[in-house]
Order: sequence, then structure tokens, then C-alpha cells
Amino acid sequence: MTNVQNQATAVHRQTRGKFILWTVIASVVAAFAAWLSAAMALEVWVMFAGFIAWFTRPTSLTNSLSAMLCLWLGLAIGAASGVLTGALIPSLGHLALPLVVFLVALLIVGLRTQRLTGNMLSWFLGMVTWFAAELDMTAVSFLHLTGATAIGGLAGYTCQALNRRWAE
Repeated sequence: MTNVQNQATAVHRQTRGKFILWTVIASVVAAFAAWLSAAMALEVWVMFAGFIAWFTRPTSLTNSLSAMLCLWLGLAIGAASGVLTGALIPSLGHLALPLVVFLVALLIVGLRTQRLTGNMLSWFLGMVTWFAAELDMTAVSFLHLTGATAIGGLAGYTCQALNRRWAE
């Protein structure tokens, strides 16, 4: 039985009280993370990208930290691919974008079997976050997105730790 199947079975075996407690803990943590993000003038949706990344592989702390690393690498490669596409448009025209996407996909998909950098979902989530944020390519922009997603990752960790302690 895989870890995902074990987790699904464990969730179905939860008592009603533990199910409710797990749900309340996750909701309180998410609400607090949203409040903290807004209080720090960070976009709440960006925080949730970190929260989502954390839970792409919630089987261990190492896997979840790896997911966050892949998310942040995805932010960086999103920024770099935007710059590269812009630089190639004058010479390649409409072929610039597909060429850059091909190269980026080669890298990300090629890393899928690597222990620390093999979380394709988090890589692509990072890229989507970069492009959706529509920020200028600056260190401040990158730090802004990294900080907001870090709050989401910390919320994911907190949710996981509290639920393992009291609701599983």
C-alpha cells in the first residue's frame, strides 16, 4: 500500500471528533496565515501557493521542505524564462516562447527523479506564481514572493504538526 493510500485509509478511520478537530486546526492555521500575510501587505493568494506546495508531498518534513525548495526554484526559473523569452523575441519572434517553455520543461521534467528537486508540481506552481504576480524582475520581487510563500509553507508545517499531535 502506498503512502497516499495509507493516509486515505487513516483519514477514513478517524473518529468523528478527530475528523472535526483536524478540520478546525487546518482552518484556524489557514486563517491565521491569511491574516499574517495581509498584515504584512503580502498577497494572500501567494501565501496559499506555499501552503499548496507544502502539501504536495506531506509524507515527511524532508519531502515538504523539498517541495518548498522546488516552489522557490520555480519562482526563479519563471523570472529567468520571462527575461530569456523577451531577449529572444527580436530574433525568433513567436518561436521564442515555445523554445523557452521547451527548455524549461526539459529541465523540470528531467529532474523528476531527483530526491530534493523532483517535485514537478511545486516547480510549475512556482512558475505560475511568478507569472500571475506580474512583478518586475527584481530581487525585491523575488523576496516578496518567497516571503509570502514561506508563510504558506510555515502554515502547512504548523497544520501538519498540530494535526499529527492532536488529530491523527
